[in-house]
Amino acid sequence: MSAPSPSVRRLRRVAVFCGSSAGDTPAFTTAAERFGTLLARRSIGIVYGGARVGLMGTLADAALAAGGEVIGVIPRSLVQREVAHTGLSSLEIVASMHERKHRMYALADVLVALPGGIGTFEELFEALTWNQLGLHQRPCGLLDVEGYYRPLVEMLDRAVDRGFLGASSRASLLHDDDPERLVDALTDLRPQSLWQAENAASAR
Repeated sequence: MSAPSPSVRRLRRVAVFCGSSAGDTPAFTTAAERFGTLLARRSIGIVYGGARVGLMGTLADAALAAGGEVIGVIPRSLVQREVAHTGLSSLEIVASMHERKHRMYALADVLVALPGGIGTFEELFEALTWNQLGLHQRPCGLLDVEGYYRPLVEMLDRAVDRGFLGASSRASLLHDDDPERLVDALTDLRPQSLWQAENAASAR
């Protein structure tokens, strides 16, 4: 029996970063519902921040309703503020924000950001930084609902053009406005050491 091709892999879990608010348009809520349902139907578990409010709660509830696994990771200091979701497959209460992010990265194969605010941005950019430094190899994606992340994508492309961001690091962040295409692309993208890729490129 031949071994599976190294280019073929199965996503076990996706870490999802998103807002603890719902935003200013129902499209954000619809996108969170659709994404949670899609992952559950594909038997892909979700790791997220553990709240039951905003897009976070919508995502979790949609996945749970579709029979999916949902793991929440929340710092003790935010259990009351973000209203921890008590109906999850598993809820882990940790000591700090740093431990929350580290645990989410450890449990997931890829990382996806839905619309959110400063906390979502910070989580995404830390993950990208860790990719760049070789601390983990987790492909990252943006679900770009109604162009929410278009300015961010343009800024990253500008950083490449101006010499502040390597092309390999930029390539570790995929974006799409369609959740199915985004999940397919993240599944097909083979993890790589961006630290090694950037150094190899600079040595040429």
